[in-house]
Amino acid sequence: MTLFCKQCNGRRVPIFQKTENTSFWLCENCENFTDADDNILRELTELEKNEMKKELEDFKEDNSKFSKEKMVRRKGVN
Repeated sequence: MTLFCKQCNGRRVPIFQKTENTSFWLCENCENFTDADDNILRELTELEKNEMKKELEDFKEDNSKFSKEKMVRRKGVN
């Protein structure tokens, strides 16, 4: 399994599919899912794309809230 797409030489990332209980590789440019044998399975749907964007926004929102105490660096600690 290569990390780059055969069609466009774009980078692929593994995406875990809960329904199939396996990981598929998603090309960032072509938006195609491939399996471990480098066979194109299907394209990314609009529903999946919107779901991924929502999860990313939720992750950013949860991790960007730090209390003032965490932002101040402690002094005298090795």
